Amino acid sequence: MKKNKKTAFVFAGGGSLGAVQVGMLKAITTAGIAPDFLVGASVGAINIAFFASDPTMQGALRLEKIWKRIKRQDVFQMSPLAGALSFLSMRNHICSEKPLKRLIEQHLTFDRLEETQIPCYIVATDLFNGIEVSFSKGPAVDALLASSAIPGVFAPVQLGEHYLIDGGVTNNTPISVAVAKGADRVIVFPTGMSCGLKTPPKGVVEMAMHTLNLAVSSRLKFDMEKYENSSEIIVLPVLCPLDVSIFNFSRTEELIDRSEKNVAQWIHNGGMNGPGNSKILTPHYH
Repeated sequence: MKKNKKTAFVFAGGGSLGAVQVGMLKAITTAGIAPDFLVGASVGAINIAFFASDPTMQGALRLEKIWKRIKRQDVFQMSPLAGALSFLSMRNHICSEKPLKRLIEQHLTFDRLEETQIPCYIVATDLFNGIEVSFSKGPAVDALLASSAIPGVFAPVQLGEHYLIDGGVTNNTPISVAVAKGADRVIVFPTGMSCGLKTPPKGVVEMAMHTLNLAVSSRLKFDMEKYENSSEIIVLPVLCPLDVSIFNFSRTEELIDRSEKNVAQWIHNGGMNGPGNSKILTPHYH
């Protein structure tokens, strides 16, 4: 038996619900639990990149400050013209990636992924064959934009021979990458799902993001069962019921605070000694 377990933090995708992971990160860091490397897809990839440059409580607090300033228009920039062009098949996306790129460049403290203090693996999806692709070297901004390129919302990103889209399409919670990289213990940071909404999502982008999140969330339980004999897998508790849309950035502070208290209490109650509750990450009713 190994005395020192190699620990990976795995961050799922989930749009504005990525704020939940910041609260989780604060609680986990306060408890003195540190990763040897990080893996993330979509918004989870952006979170791990920021944290990898300073994987301490100070890094978590810096990430919290960034999140609290983000508004929807800092990520999603839409126009009637873009919508019309996409409808006419003259364009394969309806949002410009420029605001998100500007946001990443403004706060990222390194240019290349290999410059982080601890390794981080950014997961994206090959547009043509659906194979997941992970990056731990190369231009950081390009890799993060590729991992976050929601199909139909943002344009695919070309990196080398690959045209890449959102990592969440094939592997929203990339446990498989963490196991392949040698993790003995995988701590999963899910974003959860908007299971408490009272009305359907509004608009094309919000509906696309919501349905994508539903489609990929159920894979987590499958991966836990698939890799439970390869690594110790612990899933941090999500907020449930959750009545915040995946497209709503106006309740960030609330999500961070609730999630931090939720995970801190879970740790206090011995949650790290078990696999966590994956049932609330699969389809359910309230």
